[in-house]
Parts: sequence; structure tokens; C-alpha cells
Amino acid sequence: MKKINFIRANKTKFGGAENYLKRLSKELDRQNITHEVVNSTAPGFLSSWIKALWFNLQVCLSKKNSFYFSLDRITCSDIYRAGDGVHKEFLKTKKRKLNPLNMVYLFLEKRCFKNSKKIIANSNMVKNQIIDSYKIQKEKIVVIYNGIEIKPLKPIVDIKKEFNLQDEKIILYIGSGFERKGVKEAIEIVSLLKTKAKLIIIGKEKKMGYYQNLADSLHVDAIFTGTRNDVDKFYSISDIFLFPTHYEPFSNVILEAMNFKNAVFTTKQNGAHEILNKEYILDTPKDYRIAKKIDELLSNPQKLETIKEQNLQIVQNFTIEKNAKETMRVIYEYLH
Repeated sequence: MKKINFIRANKTKFGGAENYLKRLSKELDRQNITHEVVNSTAPGFLSSWIKALWFNLQVCLSKKNSFYFSLDRITCSDIYRAGDGVHKEFLKTKKRKLNPLNMVYLFLEKRCFKNSKKIIANSNMVKNQIIDSYKIQKEKIVVIYNGIEIKPLKPIVDIKKEFNLQDEKIILYIGSGFERKGVKEAIEIVSLLKTKAKLIIIGKEKKMGYYQNLADSLHVDAIFTGTRNDVDKFYSISDIFLFPTHYEPFSNVILEAMNFKNAVFTTKQNGAHEILNKEYILDTPKDYRIAKKIDELLSNPQKLETIKEQNLQIVQNFTIEKNAKETMRVIYEYLH
């Protein structure tokens, strides 16, 4: 049996791709399958677009008979997991800027999809975007939804004390990169509510002042925490998780919020919408009609609790164990 080489340019301790690799590695160790992670050797001072081309040359020139399971866009993968979605589609959500990195990503992406023997998409949305954007045969793409570690509710006394929370209804947002992930729209949606609620926003953002001023100007009772290492506790105190993102292949925060018994609202532009009830999906980040639906839940504790319990049951089917098992099935098909 061939050794599996996991291709990942950046070596970091945190992130969705890194957690994905950790759990796959654990499963491979259990099955005594030899594997290693290949990271980029590009010098740190190089521009991002040069680093991307460097990494592609690095791994493709040394491939020979090696088996590549790639989490990055490269032109010589055996299996490619499109965890970052389709860059061609992502660019439609951004203001047009001349950036050589985008051109390089599009160059690599097209060839990655064409040359890979198998593609793993983490949502049907991404699968359809690959087919539509690059005319890839649908049989070449398999959908394997993300999975998370199922956790119990966390103690909340210290968090409530830290932020002087009483019995308010809590609407939660978690994510860094506020523009793409819809913090402006989340604030605007909450400003339209008739039911009193506090908005808690967790994440890293360079223009934090802009969003704080926006919340103040719209009279939204908002708390901006910055990044936190104890997000599970915030999930545990919140009632509704609001994530009006502009583009997300499949956001794990949706699963995490469901795990901690939140009613969840997100957009059709998030692949994770596929596992939610249609009435809780925004057509676009600016689908302000959703404020009425949020009001209905906040003013009806019994219905809100029912939705929370339903989401907790749904998420039991999206575990890291199931994800690893389905991924290994694809790997075995092409490894021998």
C-alpha cells in the first residue's frame, strides 16, 4: 500500500483544515497506514502569489509515484478536498481588485479540478459550483459534509458575570473577517427586531471601530469580544446563532451552534444551509425579512426550545468520526 502524502502549504496549529488533518491522521495511525504532511518550503518573505506557485512546483516536481491527498490547489493531486470552496465563485462576492494571487489561484484551481482523480466537496453547493464553473463531470465529485466533536453544554456563570448578563435573549455571531461573513448585515437584521435581544459578536477584525459605530447608530445592544478561546461557553448562553455570510463552503460554526442548542440562521451562500430547515435560510445576506422569523422565535419560548432540540438531534449525524470514515472510503478506492 502506498504512503499517503497530505498536501497543505501552511503549517499552523489552528484552523479547519488543520483539525481535519489531525483527525484523519489519528484514524490512519489506528489502521497502521503510513502517512505524512507535506508543507511549503517557500521563504516567508516572498509574496503570497509566488508562494502558491512555489508550493505547486515543490510538490509536483517531487511527486513521482507518491499518492497525494491535497487540501490546497495544486496541479498534481490524486484526491483534492475542496474545503476552501471555488475561488472563482468567491471572487464574485468581492470588490474587483488587481491582485496577482487571485490570478494564480484561478490558474491552479482550474488545473486542480481537471487533473485530480477524485474531488471531495463539503457541500452540494460547492459540488454544483465546481461543475458549473469548470465543467467537471459530476461523477468525479463526492460530497462529504464536515463533522465536529459533539460536546456537552458548558458552564456559563463566569461568562454571564464577565459581561453582566442577566436573562436577556442572546443572538450570537462567531467568525473573523467581518465583511465577508456578514457582520454588517447581522447588526442591521438585529436592528429591525421588535423583541429585545443582545447581540454578541466574537471574532478578529481590523476595522472593529466601524462595526461598533454601526451598532451604536442603529441602537443595537451589542458586545464585541474580539477573539476568545472559550467560544463554547458563548454558544451555551445564546438562543440564536446568526451568520449572514456572503460565501462559505460549509461553515463549522453552524454545526457547533447546533451542538450547543441554538436556533440557527444562515444564507444560501453557506453550504451548511443544506442541513437546515428552509424557513431559517436567508436568500442573501441582505434578506432582512428574516428579522420577522427571528422575532417569532424570540417571542415564543416553546417554539424556540423545540427548534433548539431539533438542531441538537440533527447535528448528531455530523460527527468527525463519520467524516473520517467516509473520507477513508474515498482514499482506499484510489490508494492501492
